[in-house]
Amino acid sequence: MTESDEIPVADARTVEQVVGGGQPQSIGVFRFWFADQRWEWSDEVAAMHGYPPGRVHPTTELLLAHKHPDDREAVACIIDRVIEHAEPFSSRHRIIDTAGEIHHVIVVGDQLVEDSQVVGTTGYYIDVTGAVAETRQEALGDALSELYRSRAVIEQAKGALMLVYGIGAEQAFGLLTWRSQETNVKVRELAAQLVSEVSRGRWAGKSRIEVDHLLLTVHERTV
Repeated sequence: MTESDEIPVADARTVEQVVGGGQPQSIGVFRFWFADQRWEWSDEVAAMHGYPPGRVHPTTELLLAHKHPDDREAVACIIDRVIEHAEPFSSRHRIIDTAGEIHHVIVVGDQLVEDSQVVGTTGYYIDVTGAVAETRQEALGDALSELYRSRAVIEQAKGALMLVYGIGAEQAFGLLTWRSQETNVKVRELAAQLVSEVSRGRWAGKSRIEVDHLLLTVHERTV
């Protein structure tokens, strides 16, 4: 399939919903304000913890209570460092939802800036639990498979994200589409910028935190 080939109407609508419309269910966003220790999370993050939308107001204590016991202390230390130093962070750990199911998540945060002042942290959760990817793949069906095959630049960007974060193809594509929605930049344009930066070595030798920042700000640069 080439750029000039037409996508059937039904498939085109599905692609539009994924690329330019709905937010991927396996990715959610959060914000945390230092002054009053206030958290906000999206419906997707609430669902990862087992809560219906709007049912629970997150707190640091609640978030830590859902961390796997083996990961809880490390995550608590990350939160303390973020509050003390207002620094970007990334973490891969496990959470246990209200039904007792374990979710493997990647959490990436950057500085939350208001009026040129760092007032908190904001970022996203990626649920990399295998069952989530399988369920979403079934829901999207053949339309996304065709989209993947036809857009080489998106495939390359996915490959870069898979390598950096150690995630699967579905989560990588979900991350691209989520950033597209958040930045109001088309997935293909965002992927092209990411691939351009990787090919020019801008990501080479960078720490994970620096890579996270590059991803969060890639829309601010041009190819």
